[in-house]
Amino acid sequence: VESPMNNMILHAHPTGNANAHHAAQALAEADLLAEFLTCLAPRPEAAWLRVLPPSVQRQILRRAIPESIRPFTHLHPWRELGRMACSSIGWMGPLKKERGICSIDAVYRSLDRAATRRLQKHPQLRAVYLYEDGAADTFNAARKLGLHTFYDLPIGHWQAARNLLGEEAELQPSWASTLHGNTDSADKLARKDRELSQADTVIVASTFTKSTLDILPNAPRDIITIPYGAPSQAPNLKPARRAQGEPLRVLFVGSLGQRKGLSYLLDAMEMVGSGHELTLIGKPQGDHCHPLDQALHKHRHIPSLPHHEILKEMSRHHVFIFPSLFEGFGLVLLEAMACGLPIIATPHTAAPDLITNGREGFIIPIRSSEAIAHRLSELADDEDRRQSMAAQALQRARELTWTSYRSNLIAHLSTRLNA
Repeated sequence: VESPMNNMILHAHPTGNANAHHAAQALAEADLLAEFLTCLAPRPEAAWLRVLPPSVQRQILRRAIPESIRPFTHLHPWRELGRMACSSIGWMGPLKKERGICSIDAVYRSLDRAATRRLQKHPQLRAVYLYEDGAADTFNAARKLGLHTFYDLPIGHWQAARNLLGEEAELQPSWASTLHGNTDSADKLARKDRELSQADTVIVASTFTKSTLDILPNAPRDIITIPYGAPSQAPNLKPARRAQGEPLRVLFVGSLGQRKGLSYLLDAMEMVGSGHELTLIGKPQGDHCHPLDQALHKHRHIPSLPHHEILKEMSRHHVFIFPSLFEGFGLVLLEAMACGLPIIATPHTAAPDLITNGREGFIIPIRSSEAIAHRLSELADDEDRRQSMAAQALQRARELTWTSYRSNLIAHLSTRLNA
């Protein structure tokens, strides 16, 4: 990048997930990061953490940040701490969707306002890099200052989601209570549209997410697709061979609701019958979903695990299934591949960007229990093929690294800053 001091970027994300941390790290490594705004950035060795309950400690420690971005980090913690405290004691009033003072929506909006105020602290800024639901105010101010607006959209456009999930609620009414995305208010949807309209460049992680933007009447003109990376800490060992007569251990990781296509997976498990064991890792979405309650009693269910324990669980299974109806990427796909699992996933995830159908796994249509059952049976009946696909998945995960994500991101951002 030419003259990096003239190309500084303000970057903000409230919860600091893996892709946000790697984006910030990429900017820091390229001398482009002016400031990283987030809510929490605990040091694992901090003494104050020891006075908290273990469950709260684990939740806070998930927000630990790479050391390379710590010098650039500015914290805005109070509303997020309030959200975590209310959640831990079961005080739901302040967490009420969109309107609660400590709701996740309030956390995003609050950090957006904080980022707007921070613009004046950095006269050398050339751009801002923000995320869906947390960019409207900052983008409005940034454009008045002549700054480039980078908008990271982690999931497909809301209109495509509403259309598909609305259909799903009619097709599977007993699962409708788990489809949370259908309940966003008109104000929240209008805010999303304002953000998108003010974005100079949109960054997405999958061709599926891009496809939901391409069909819009006023589709963004500059969309970059950059897949995420696989975890380097995964147990990159040769996949264990499944013993003769051993059940095929099938794993799903994610929120337990119908946006993830869960009913179709459960129906498929009924079709394949004995010889297959299903583990579900994730928290149930919604209330009073009778078929989900039944499934959690029938199959092995783990509500939550630390990330390193999820990777260990992955390495103990034989195949990873992700039949999502609407996704942005599905980072668990790369995590499973990095643990030596062939994957079965729909084209409404990043699967078409990650694998070749039939080599590292299978791409199956959405809403097809039959296709899931067919592919599970194939893998159960042919261990040599499953082993070959597992090895291919492991190799592909080694190629899709967070290092390559960071270098691709900087290449694209630099091109636009130097245009």
